[in-house]
Amino acid sequence: MPGDNATKALNDSMNGLLADYFTLYVKTKNFHWHVKGPQFRSLHLLFDEQAGQLFALTDTIAERVRKNGGQTLTSIGGIGAKSRIADDDRTGLDATEMVRTLRDDNAKLVDAIREVKAAATEAGDNATEGLADDWTDEAQERVWFLTEILQ
Repeated sequence: MPGDNATKALNDSMNGLLADYFTLYVKTKNFHWHVKGPQFRSLHLLFDEQAGQLFALTDTIAERVRKNGGQTLTSIGGIGAKSRIADDDRTGLDATEMVRTLRDDNAKLVDAIREVKAAATEAGDNATEGLADDWTDEAQERVWFLTEILQ
């Protein structure tokens, strides 16, 4: 049976993932608000849709931490300290660079989700393992959509 250390490691991993989701959500909304050019409408709508997907999972991830007896993120500072997705407050990027940045960040998110799944397996948390499969699929879809735009 898994021990407290495995559960603590899982909670730490999920808090990192939660920070990544919040950071990518804000970055995606920034690009949603500031995209311009011939693809404005389609990218404006796509970025908003993807931001909504990201934000929708933040509560689920945080509640998994709490269900496992852990404490979750409580502040912007906590998000910044734990996120592996780089902050980006630029507003002058061209649309192609925005798409490329979001594609690469969503690919990083796939890796982070896989780390959570491995930690969940180690901790014997089959609920988080199952959710991680769905999270991976959603992140891979975002990577796919953004990659196709760059073709």
